[in-house]
Amino acid sequence: MWNPETYLNFADHRGRPFFELLARVGAQAPRRVVDLGCGPGNLTASLAQRWPEAKLEAWDSSPEMVAAARERGVDARVGAIEEWEPAPDTDVVVSNAALQWVPSHRERIVTWAGRLPAGAWLAFQVPGNFDSPSHRAVRTVARSEAFAEALRDMPWRDAHQVDDPVDYAGLLTDAGCIVDAWETTYVHELTGATPVLDWITGTALTQVRSRLDDVAWQAYREAIIPLLAEAYPRRPDGITYFPFRRVFVVARIR
Repeated sequence: MWNPETYLNFADHRGRPFFELLARVGAQAPRRVVDLGCGPGNLTASLAQRWPEAKLEAWDSSPEMVAAARERGVDARVGAIEEWEPAPDTDVVVSNAALQWVPSHRERIVTWAGRLPAGAWLAFQVPGNFDSPSHRAVRTVARSEAFAEALRDMPWRDAHQVDDPVDYAGLLTDAGCIVDAWETTYVHELTGATPVLDWITGTALTQVRSRLDDVAWQAYREAIIPLLAEAYPRRPDGITYFPFRRVFVVARIR
């Protein structure tokens, strides 16, 4: 279960890649703008501000996130990203940190590129940190004896969950697009007693949390804290640096 409040604890950090992605989208007067994986709608609202004349369409698979987006005035709907199909007037499609949850996303972006009108824009950003110490710690604790049964058959995400920029560039160039692809590693300055745990609780640990009762969840948290503290040590000034790699792709349909 996704928790909008937990996710928004790091809204500034999570929002920066969105705006850097959108800065490369050159659409002037799109008819329809789509946000796939809109989350709590805080970033979706900025699309309406940039293109106030456009019809705004927002999707997310989480009912909790969609409810939070609607509270912000976003006309969001619950739906699986892989089931979305572009309407004929779709001129901009944006997906921020969502396609990594869709195993078939490579096939879907090629399909979308073939169905979007000429001149349309397809822009997405995905985390590229699935082999980072934080994710390795998540898997290590989950496979320990205390949690192995409850978390058995968990669909873990690994380094193959997403591609490198050059792979996406080739995929969409072959699909007939003009492509701008790149990657950035952000070094986030986090504070607090368990900053990295707090971060991944809102994202990477959502599936773990859904399988554990309150007692087991607390035990899991206590088990992962020392692993994260070792991988991401706190500086004397209280800051913890958290490197986070992200992959960006902006494609324009020929």
